[in-house]
Amino acid sequence: MICGVLFAAAPSAAVGQQQPDFLENREYRICLSLAARAPEEAFEQSLQWQDVGGGDAALHCSAVALFNLGHYAEAARRLERLARGMPDATPPSVVAEILAHAGVAWQQEGDLDQALAVQNSALELSAVNPDILTDRAVTRFERFQYWEAIDDLNQALFLAPSRPDILALRASAYRHVDALGLALEDADRALLLEPDHPEALLERGMIRRLQDDATGARADWIRLLQVHEGRPAAEAARRNLERLDVQVDDVGGPE
Repeated sequence: MICGVLFAAAPSAAVGQQQPDFLENREYRICLSLAARAPEEAFEQSLQWQDVGGGDAALHCSAVALFNLGHYAEAARRLERLARGMPDATPPSVVAEILAHAGVAWQQEGDLDQALAVQNSALELSAVNPDILTDRAVTRFERFQYWEAIDDLNQALFLAPSRPDILALRASAYRHVDALGLALEDADRALLLEPDHPEALLERGMIRRLQDDATGARADWIRLLQVHEGRPAAEAARRNLERLDVQVDDVGGPE
């Protein structure tokens, strides 16, 4: 059995991307930076900021801090409340970005129904955002809706054709519907764009193993360990190599 964690481990493209314009002020940027390295301190600071009129920027910073502390459900609720309470004049793309962050938080919480609902709302506001389409694809993948995930990734790649991360995700989806030829094409294309892309190396190794190319699978996974030791994809590659070695031992020699 080949171990695959590509979708589960893949970071959301929406998180950490473009920040809403209305939050672009110095105090907000300081708070958000603190939320990345010391989220508990940032959360306390954001509460104090809210008490003196920090408004939406302070609320957003507190939600980011909660996300980084692993309190995903509360972060998601705060982000949804922020998005739905914004003034009517707020650009739809800004509201969509915040809803997208909420969707990622619900993903991390494991509430895939709520994640999908929020991502649907975000895409109603910003239908041509490849990051949000990719996030929804991850949710659909985790709900075992592989073809629906592929549909979202097709749209995302139409909008961003040179994104190796999206290609690696679609390769994983194709693998799960046994379209190994298409999966391999996407993994190869991702690695042409970024030769040591970790998820693409992991994925191509899994595809090659399923195609009975143990030598090729081993080469991809060893390369992944060489250049990305310690990353989740590398740990998955290590587990796959161990299982490959057990299978080789079971038949008494190399495949």
